[in-house]
Amino acid sequence: MFTLGATLTMDQLDQAKSTLDAGLFAITQGQQVFDLSPVSACDSIAVAILLGWQRAAQQQGVALRFIAVPANLQSLAQLYGVADLLSISNR
Repeated sequence: MFTLGATLTMDQLDQAKSTLDAGLFAITQGQQVFDLSPVSACDSIAVAILLGWQRAAQQQGVALRFIAVPANLQSLAQLYGVADLLSISNR
């Protein structure tokens, strides 16, 4: 099972690309739940990664679940208007 690292930021762009790719691979291997509790630092790149995973899963007819989403990532998704696309709610 793929697990996330602590940082998903533009400052760590190589790591973000690796995270995107690893998550895409995990989806092809059947992973449907992504635990975001390890993420302690994130910015808009984290939202882009989740959207990329969501898009790939939808193309495969799979519904993803994101659990333990950090409050700052929830806020970013709300700010960008994509929380519903990602099934993220801060309620």
